[in-house]
Amino acid sequence: QVQLVESGGGLVQSGGSLRLSCAASGIIFRINDMGWYRQAPGKQRELVAIITSDGNTNYAYSVKGRFTISRDHATNTAYLQMNSLKPEDTAVYYCNADIRETAWTNGMEYWGKGALITVSS
Repeated sequence: QVQLVESGGGLVQSGGSLRLSCAASGIIFRINDMGWYRQAPGKQRELVAIITSDGNTNYAYSVKGRFTISRDHATNTAYLQMNSLKPEDTAVYYCNADIRETAWTNGMEYWGKGALITVSS
């Protein structure tokens, strides 16, 4: 069974930095896109950043220039470096990945359980 486990959440002051990690484990043939989403209280879940297997990235306008997504293929891990954090970045951050378990199956979407980021003003 494939699992995504986030780590690195916590409380930080406005202007500070945090790095989230997302480790994929289980039976994995290939990981396609990996991404980070977030959901603030009372709001819908939104895309924060995504990275393809080739390393192409895309960011939400609100985090461009402040957040950087990266991945390590050797360890099946994605990262989200968050700098210049603002109170409006407060949310639960979820890791998402499109994973093929075998060479003869299509990719399936997996979600982590989420990591809470709280940015104090």
